[in-house]
Amino acid sequence: MDETFPANVMSLRDAVNELLEQSFIDPYFRERRRERAPQIPIDAWVTDDALVIKANLPGAEPDQVDITIEGDTLTITTEIPRPDPPGRVVALERPHGKMTRTLTLNIPVQVDKVDAVFKNGVLTLTLPKAEQLRRRTIQVRTA
Repeated sequence: MDETFPANVMSLRDAVNELLEQSFIDPYFRERRRERAPQIPIDAWVTDDALVIKANLPGAEPDQVDITIEGDTLTITTEIPRPDPPGRVVALERPHGKMTRTLTLNIPVQVDKVDAVFKNGVLTLTLPKAEQLRRRTIQVRTA
């Protein structure tokens, strides 16, 4: 039996995906897809006071994460070094390389008050809404 057998095995799903790509996807688009950095998965929600975004960045360190806001565009970028384990590699499935996510913020936020916390491979961004968007309760008075 070949010693590298596990490294040479392609899952049925991967084989079918590759076959479909080779058969139906225009080569231009296939090449463009390979050029793009993998997209960072996120969850996002809006509260009364803020937009909250959680981004999965497994393997990244806080000093490897760049966050920029320009106008209404938020970009999260990281570059995780390729592991170089001792011995013969049989699988490298954990994410590495450059990853990015760009979002259009449809809610005006207070850029100077954005909070970014990194814990256990998850980046949590809290982007406070601009004052004019915050929910307020208005007291009704009698005349």
